[in-house]
Amino acid sequence: MDKNKNTIEFIIDEVNFPNKGTAVVNGEAVKFKGGIKGQKVSAKISRRRRGNLEVKLNEVLEDSPLETEMGCPHFGACGGCLYQKLPYEKEIEYKLNQVQRLFDAEDIGVEIEGIEKSPIVNGYRNKMEYTFGDEVKDGPLALGMHKRGRFYEVVNVDECNIVDKDFTTIRETVRGYFEGKNTPYFKKRSHKGVLRHLVIRKSASTGEILINIVTTSQENWDIEGFINMLLNIDGLNGKIAGILHSINDGLGDIVKADKLDILYGKDFIIEEILGLKFKVSPFSFFQTNTLGAEKLYSIAREFAGDIDDKVVFDLYSGTGTIAQIMAPVAKKVIGIEIVEEAVEKAQENARLNNISNVEFIAGDVLKAVDNLKGRPDLIVIDPPRDGIHPKAINKIIDFSPEIFVYVSCNPVTLVRDLKVFREREYEIKKVKLMDMFPRTGHVEVIVKLEKQ
Repeated sequence: MDKNKNTIEFIIDEVNFPNKGTAVVNGEAVKFKGGIKGQKVSAKISRRRRGNLEVKLNEVLEDSPLETEMGCPHFGACGGCLYQKLPYEKEIEYKLNQVQRLFDAEDIGVEIEGIEKSPIVNGYRNKMEYTFGDEVKDGPLALGMHKRGRFYEVVNVDECNIVDKDFTTIRETVRGYFEGKNTPYFKKRSHKGVLRHLVIRKSASTGEILINIVTTSQENWDIEGFINMLLNIDGLNGKIAGILHSINDGLGDIVKADKLDILYGKDFIIEEILGLKFKVSPFSFFQTNTLGAEKLYSIAREFAGDIDDKVVFDLYSGTGTIAQIMAPVAKKVIGIEIVEEAVEKAQENARLNNISNVEFIAGDVLKAVDNLKGRPDLIVIDPPRDGIHPKAINKIIDFSPEIFVYVSCNPVTLVRDLKVFREREYEIKKVKLMDMFPRTGHVEVIVKLEKQ
């Protein structure tokens, strides 16, 4: 390697969770984000310090020997997926090895039992948030995903293979409609324009579709024409149950609503998991892989063991899915969730399922646990990606239940929290992975801990 050059080429030695690659070039350790073990890549040097190079990947020069499939035609440009070219068997093995190495490196000292496959790999997503923009500056209107590593550019994803075909039909019809109307998209630099996002949800069990168009209030546009266009789309397998309009005049590139109007139908769809029905509204948290969620919650229920006539706490309970799965045999289930809308939906879903032995509390787990009385037999924890708040974890362990079931979407924060449980004399009895997000770098981890 010529130290005067700013670009290097190398073969990736390993990629550790979460998507952190390593290599050695002329005796110097190279660290970077992205890539797959065995790929030959070119990279730009960002920083050199103490024999270590931090680099940013430019392009893949040669595929990894692991990459033997064609994958999605948008792969590489679209920022959504990492493993489109890996056969699915190789992908789940890759994820399992990554998490096991993370556990070993952090001295967790447990052998992961295995990884459950997603029941479906193609078309598994039940929700997509598409962004309006353009693929090139001043180019035709695009509606799709952000380009990889590019904040201002959007890729049309006409052949995305992880979404239901109805999503693609609706997305392209909406894009063509607004292109024909010359409706301007919201530009992030100037903060001018109308079109921001298109959010689509579809129930895997009922086929109901919920469409939410997100715009600014800067200009009037033909809302009636938009409704009629959607209701006259041919070839949908599902049925449009609701069309919503969210107005968002904020500057951040997030989907939110300063105001939400129902343009047609209703503002929710019904989804069914393990025989229970759930109302899913436009801003509800709900697992994006419905069939995968059934497997995930089945594992959590199995790890919980015998809870007949026992008290269960469900912390970070969201819309109450886990709580309601536990409730039919438990004596009492108490859920805590910080998002008030999610708590309202959890209460509504409990009524929908005729479940009366659940109680949902709106509040931050850090503070709300102070008001809980008694000693539960089981605590289920399903925190956000940041894991359990450091000031809350000991409060939670102080309840001293016989069993904890920890469901994690981020193995990095999970291993941090598991160390605290071990210090407090809880033993890790079982660990299993669930591949909820095929073709991406994400994976769910379910852990059973027992009081020693």
